[in-house]
Amino acid sequence: AGTAKMVVERQVMNWVSVDSSVFASVAYLGDNRQLFLRFHSGKVYRYFGFPPDQYDELLAAESKGGYFAESIRGKFLYEEVRQAHGSAG
Repeated sequence: AGTAKMVVERQVMNWVSVDSSVFASVAYLGDNRQLFLRFHSGKVYRYFGFPPDQYDELLAAESKGGYFAESIRGKFLYEEVRQAHGSAG
């Protein structure tokens, strides 16, 4: 029963590089309505229950950071994603 989350982690995600001072790239799992944001710091955050039309808006936004501040931050449940292939310090 405890394997569902691991399957999500192993899913192949299509990371899209974005021209943003805030994010390096973004990815979206439509089936799960999960938005993934990779910040320039290297941290990755997953946002839950994210509508597909808002993902389109994010990609179309002139300022990704501005869209994030107005329409994403503080409005969705999220978590920091621990990357399995990250540096094991």
